Amino acid sequence: MIPPAPQKGRGTAHNPHNRFAARVSVVEDDGWHHEVPSTQGTEVRIETAKTIISHNTSPDLPFDRSINPYRGCEHGCIYCYARPSHAYWDLSPGLDFETKLIAKTNAAEVLEQQLSKPGYACAPINLGANTDPYQPIEREQRLTRRLLEVLLRYRHPVTIVTKGALVLRDLDLLAELASQRLVRVMVSLTTLDDQLKRTLEPRAAAPNARLRAIRVLREAGVPVGVLCAPMIPMINDRELEHLLQAAHGAGAQSAAYMLLRLPLEVAPLFEQWLHDHYPQRAAHVLSLIRQSRGGELYDSRFGVRMRGEGVFAELLEQRFRKTARQLGFAGREALALDCTAFCPPGGQMALF
Repeated sequence: MIPPAPQKGRGTAHNPHNRFAARVSVVEDDGWHHEVPSTQGTEVRIETAKTIISHNTSPDLPFDRSINPYRGCEHGCIYCYARPSHAYWDLSPGLDFETKLIAKTNAAEVLEQQLSKPGYACAPINLGANTDPYQPIEREQRLTRRLLEVLLRYRHPVTIVTKGALVLRDLDLLAELASQRLVRVMVSLTTLDDQLKRTLEPRAAAPNARLRAIRVLREAGVPVGVLCAPMIPMINDRELEHLLQAAHGAGAQSAAYMLLRLPLEVAPLFEQWLHDHYPQRAAHVLSLIRQSRGGELYDSRFGVRMRGEGVFAELLEQRFRKTARQLGFAGREALALDCTAFCPPGGQMALF
């Protein structure tokens, strides 16, 4: 077989078949292979959504509803737990996930319809639960900004998780939402090492750009926290304290972390990435992951999938709690959002 040549700016050059595919194609070396690396640009497909708010009952998540304006993510993070979702669209969780993207261009209109329905019960909506709402194609598509405009008009609370510096483009909307206690932003910070970032999260913002985003958001009065995720044994876990300190210095008010998750097709993609970039360390990394996942590379059980179990996972949690306490990070309850101001345009607000 011909190993796929690495592609600059992409998390993986591999494009494994999805688990629902009826047929599998295998590339064979016929002697005509040449060493010119292939490149693949980003393709954006259009989807007309029927509904836009997804609901969940997971006890591991601090929200019960979310919006994902995009399917797939151009950031190309090799560890992304959302990669397997691309299989539902007859696409590969590998290179397809970061190059063949789907934009729900009517997201704002559908959101307005759903919020206007009689009996809608207001609770914070999360943007970025599956794929990043501020990935590069948001510059042209502007779907996230249009969603924020609707949420502001309805005075609806929203939380955002992103590793994109593009979030600062919408500072005007975020500042206005913040003034009404309607928004909280979590900036994902995985490493302070630019070289590691380039292979781990090739098209995401640089570490300094994310720290700047935290600083500018706080200066504008927007509640902002840091999400140290994922923590990968022997790759970036040694940076945990430094990540928290850097984020706190930039103005982050709260903090959270997650252990690496490798569901379904993500596991072989991540294993290949390890052997490509850290061949001498790969066996040790995978061993520590299995020690934290009951002998497997992934454990999907609620309550443990975000943190893991065992000595390594417990030590990681102790380190996080100790550093977060020393830095004085606020708890989630201290940054609660206001759900009482929700009022669809034309609706009548409460008298008292």
